[in-house]
Amino acid sequence: MSTRFLSRWLVLLIAIAILSGCGQLAAQADVPANPQPAVAAVADTAVSPDTAVSPITPALDAPAPANTASLQDLLTQEQAFIDVYKAVNPAVVNIAVGGGQGSGFLYDAQGHVVTNNHVVASGGSIVVTFSDGSQSPATIVGTDPDSDLAVIRVAEVPAGVIPVTLADSDVLQVGQLVIAIGNPFGLQGSMTTGIVSGLGRLLPSSSGANGARYNIPDIIQTDAAINPGNSGGPLLDLYGRVVGVNSAIESPVRGSSGIGYAVPSNIVGVVAPQLIAAGRVAHPWLGIAGGSLTADLAAQLGLAGSQRGVFVRDVTAGGPAALAGLRGVNANTGAAGDVIVGVNGRAV
Repeated sequence: MSTRFLSRWLVLLIAIAILSGCGQLAAQADVPANPQPAVAAVADTAVSPDTAVSPITPALDAPAPANTASLQDLLTQEQAFIDVYKAVNPAVVNIAVGGGQGSGFLYDAQGHVVTNNHVVASGGSIVVTFSDGSQSPATIVGTDPDSDLAVIRVAEVPAGVIPVTLADSDVLQVGQLVIAIGNPFGLQGSMTTGIVSGLGRLLPSSSGANGARYNIPDIIQTDAAINPGNSGGPLLDLYGRVVGVNSAIESPVRGSSGIGYAVPSNIVGVVAPQLIAAGRVAHPWLGIAGGSLTADLAAQLGLAGSQRGVFVRDVTAGGPAALAGLRGVNANTGAAGDVIVGVNGRAV
């Protein structure tokens, strides 16, 4: 065999060996040395169809639907307030007395105006201003410190002004919507709204006969804003009827703190006609000052702890109780006052 022939076979064998090695390297390059669980990781964190998050949509593309029913209710209530103001405000007046002022409302077609006693009690000339700006002098018809009510009469009522209507204040309920119209701080024709916050409150009256002070019963408490100048103005229901006469506020400052008091319309219905007819009101009264008989007080007086009644602390001189022989506590001897346990056979 020649040297050329051997050389050819040697070259061929080397070529075959090289091709076989490259094939193994190529096969090894197809499989990573350390495979990573990339697919498994994605599967482990995939979101299931039941909890998939919806695509994000801009808020402006999907506005929340308006609650049509609630809006309609508000509009209806708003219109009720507007209607009451239009109907009643012409009958609400500003009352200027000397350097002070208050409010009032037209009670009848004869020009009688109801207001608070404390609005006109200072005396002096009275000028009444109606909502249209017209003014009229007025005179006092009658006053009643025990109810803090008064009636004055204007010389002339503007054409078209309709007197107010009184509601039955006995049917008022806590939570009922009410409206106050008046002239707070001289701002004529101001309206505020609120609710009946409480019923059956007591309000001290001005000094009455013999300097005695009494509590006005059945007072209406409201959170409608009442300020100086509102006194004498009407507290109204949503029908525009007067349920009370705004009279006082409970406040540490000279302004509303959310607690206002009004004399109920049923007292107005009793007092106003008497003031118009006679200029005064005849109130039944006992002429005593005292309180409920407690168990401790009963024991001190030698009475049974279960005894109930009214302990008489003081008796007004010349009053009905004094004339009937009732006795209060004797400041000189320390003797206890009487205890009222019944009236005409009925326990108290």
